Amino acid sequence: MLTEIAIRNLGVIPSASAEFSPGLTVLTGETGAGKTMVVTGLRLLTGGRADASRVRSGSSEAVVEGAFAIDALPDDARLKVTALAEEAGAAPDENGEYVVARSVKATGRSRAHLAGRTVPAATLGEFASHLLTIHGQNDQLRLISPDEQLAALDRFDPAIAAVLEEYREVYGQWRAAARELKERTTKSQELAQEADRLQFAIDEIDAVAPEAGEDEELVATINRLQDVDALREAATAALAAIDGAEAAGGYASGDDQAASALVGQASGALANASDAALKELADRLAEVSSVLGDVAVELGSYLADLPSDPDELDRLLQRQQELKALTRKYAPDAAGVIAWRQKAAKRLSKIDTSEGAVEKLTARVAELEREVAARAKHLSAAREAAASQLGAAVTEELHGLAMPKTQLTVTVEHAQYGPTGADAVEIRLASNAAMEPKPLATSASGGELSRVMLALEVILSGSAGGATLVFDEVDAGVGGRAAVEIGRRLARLATNNQVIVVTHLPQVAAYADAHLHVSKHVGDEAVSSGVAQLADEERVEELARMMAGLDDSDTGRAHAAELLQRAQGEVAVIRG
Repeated sequence: MLTEIAIRNLGVIPSASAEFSPGLTVLTGETGAGKTMVVTGLRLLTGGRADASRVRSGSSEAVVEGAFAIDALPDDARLKVTALAEEAGAAPDENGEYVVARSVKATGRSRAHLAGRTVPAATLGEFASHLLTIHGQNDQLRLISPDEQLAALDRFDPAIAAVLEEYREVYGQWRAAARELKERTTKSQELAQEADRLQFAIDEIDAVAPEAGEDEELVATINRLQDVDALREAATAALAAIDGAEAAGGYASGDDQAASALVGQASGALANASDAALKELADRLAEVSSVLGDVAVELGSYLADLPSDPDELDRLLQRQQELKALTRKYAPDAAGVIAWRQKAAKRLSKIDTSEGAVEKLTARVAELEREVAARAKHLSAAREAAASQLGAAVTEELHGLAMPKTQLTVTVEHAQYGPTGADAVEIRLASNAAMEPKPLATSASGGELSRVMLALEVILSGSAGGATLVFDEVDAGVGGRAAVEIGRRLARLATNNQVIVVTHLPQVAAYADAHLHVSKHVGDEAVSSGVAQLADEERVEELARMMAGLDDSDTGRAHAAELLQRAQGEVAVIRG
């Protein structure tokens, strides 16, 4: 549910905000006051196209913010909205609402924000699609398209969704298998050549059998081998200095004085001294002696590990060249070569142009096609059953919208298999039962199309509840009795949904639970508009104005008060 909207520098609105409540809210005002700018702002919040021409003249950018509560949404929609927000790193505010914002620069650049997080406009559109639906003149034209009519039918019967999902799963498998079969039969020579190249590369890699990180280890080992004599000499000299020449593999002389022995003597000389300072020095010398012992052990191990095979360096250099031959062709390092080999093996396993493999795949495609046909038939049956019910329900609604003899039918005809099934759905309209129904595009006027759209929405959204539905002049081209019936339908629709309507008809506005008025001020240099919620007395004045400008007439105000009282009485009955 939309709880609040704030608009800045959009069209003729310099700055305005409005709070929305459950039920039916109408927006009224004189022509050019900026009523449609509110709808434009809502379209921006739903990820709609950002038009720089909508930025108020003299301003650098337009900003729209809206707050949405999700408590009243159905469980599945609420879970989807929450998941989308979490994926974007967004969280609700302290009121449990999500704040959505959109800014449009005068230069044409735009930004979208969800709960303070910058997101793509498409993400905003996906998020808002579960919260708000806008019906305007362009949306009425979209109702003419076959895809929209198919979507309306599927939406009417929730059971169709599961059948459609089952169909789509098998359809996807069938199309993938068919593409693979076509590739194998039309590109057999190219695939065979690709298989040869992959097999040659795999054999070449297997012959070397690289290990991850091996190339780096070789570099370190080769560097040591190339300097092994100097390393051995340095380690030997150090070990001889610590433990004597004999410990380092040399010959001891009488004058040989090992560092460890001398340190030990020094420590022993001080150990029995009566002075505490000397005893402390003795302890420190003992620590030095222990460290020297550890170093001597490590030096001995180091010398033992130094390669002594004179041919080892040549073998390692040869191995390095073998690895370099692979890394030049397949990947920057040994680990990458191994990963490339795994991908090549996986691709090779899928390339089989043998006659047996093609026959097996052909049989698989045929089997999947039969399953697609069976599931498409099941889907068509579900749609045909729903079509008759939808046609009857919308026809009944249209009879209440001052189209007493109109007949609406929904036809389902067989078409080619596609992602949404094998059905072509068309909504048709006839002025009476004796006439042949014709497609909406050729049989419905603008006003009739508006009423068809409203009747559909009443049927499709009436039972679900929790939605926010916006109607932008859905009553265009109608009046009199039809306008009253539209007001009643909107009030009924608002029982389980939040409905926001931009209207110019007092008969519709009288049924509102809340009435917002958009007023404009024409100055010497600019035009500005603001939005205000009307109290009861102000509503009477506005309804009187909408009655051909009778707001300054006692008769007009009395008529408006009577209209409001009667409509509100009906609303009370509708709400129970």
